[in-house]
Amino acid sequence: MKPSLSLLTLCLLLGACASPAQRPDSGLQPPADWQSPHNKSTTRSNQQWWTQFGSPQLDQLIEQARVGSFDLAAAIARVRQAQAETVVAGGSQLPQVTAGLNANRQKLLRGNGYSQLDADSDNSAEDYFNANLSASYEIDFWGGQRASRDSAQFALQASQFDQATVELTLLSSVASGYAQTLSLREQSHIAELNLANAQSVLKLVQTRFDSGSATALELAQQKSLVATQQRQLPLVQQQAQDASISLAALLGRPVQQLPLSLEHFDQLSWPTIDAGVPSELIRRRPDIARAEAQLAAAQANVTVARAAMLPTVTLSAEIGSGADRAADMLRNPFYNLTAGLVAPIFNNGRLSAQRDKATARQEELLETYRGAIINGFADVEKALNSIRGLDEQRQWQGEELKQAQTAFDIAQSRYQAGAEDLLTVLETQRTLYAAQDLNVQLRLSRLQASIALYKALGGGWQVL
Repeated sequence: MKPSLSLLTLCLLLGACASPAQRPDSGLQPPADWQSPHNKSTTRSNQQWWTQFGSPQLDQLIEQARVGSFDLAAAIARVRQAQAETVVAGGSQLPQVTAGLNANRQKLLRGNGYSQLDADSDNSAEDYFNANLSASYEIDFWGGQRASRDSAQFALQASQFDQATVELTLLSSVASGYAQTLSLREQSHIAELNLANAQSVLKLVQTRFDSGSATALELAQQKSLVATQQRQLPLVQQQAQDASISLAALLGRPVQQLPLSLEHFDQLSWPTIDAGVPSELIRRRPDIARAEAQLAAAQANVTVARAAMLPTVTLSAEIGSGADRAADMLRNPFYNLTAGLVAPIFNNGRLSAQRDKATARQEELLETYRGAIINGFADVEKALNSIRGLDEQRQWQGEELKQAQTAFDIAQSRYQAGAEDLLTVLETQRTLYAAQDLNVQLRLSRLQASIALYKALGGGWQVL
């Protein structure tokens, strides 16, 4: 019995000394700072980033999306599945205990019986009752079971980070969709104003044509411009309705239940966002954290596959009692102790192939993890670059819009006084409309660039 105890002690000590799972290293060195110019503010904590756009309506839509989104609900359900998997994987770390209660009656129907049969021709029936309590435990000699538990825990973390990624994508899509909806409504309003303006000029041209001071060509040109404005208006209105439908879908409801917004597009404002340093991004973004957790799970699976190629030691113990009568069932107690060693000899390369598969999967996820980090850096750089470029464009476009409005007012007055031809009025009309429309588009792009930067930085600044 001493050699068995020594073997048991050695196995338990080796299992207890197994090293804990280590977080993987990507092997990448983050740059010291972002290449694109960016503002550095003192505010470094902002979990509810959407509140910085100054829109109570957007705040309400965000909360509705959190409750109503089916994609987010599905991600939450996947987390619960992963939680259950960790319980399953962790069960092998403790002994398995079972209890049994049996009642048996045996009777020979005909013949004289045989040696393996309790009943014979002299007995009408044989009764037997027994109860037992058994426990079995596989010693984690090579750390395979511990690695299986670690793999499940890392998979749970990956699932939780996936939920955070889905939520971040959802909320940024709601914010971007709401900004687009308001901008299209503003563009629809501009189209209506320009149509009314073109119709006003048409009346002036018609009056001049009736008095003989305008040609039929000038009248046709202005009517063509009015028709163009009338065609443009339903197009923009259609786009605005499509944006509302898409926004309602993000909230998990039909467009009929989308609350009407009374906010104007120019009420939305963008904050100054501190991008921090690139090294912080790895801890901020949930998609990078998910890739890291998946890689850690794959590393643990390699250990599991290697352990499956090595011998396993199983200990079992049973205590029970039995009798020929139910009343005497507990009067004959017994125990049974067993130790078993099982080693794979021949499996046609199946276990080694599973090890190779796990190793290749680890290598794949390492590259995926590195790609997630580099793509994260690129997302931030592009968002910062967009903000810088859009700010410069808007600075000059404001002057462009101002001068376009002045040119149209002068051309319209001079044409009314007969000092300018209609071609100049038409050209200034088109220029003014294009400048007004571009002003809204640039403002929308600037808002979406800020949303994209928040998303690229992982939303808030919570360390994952």
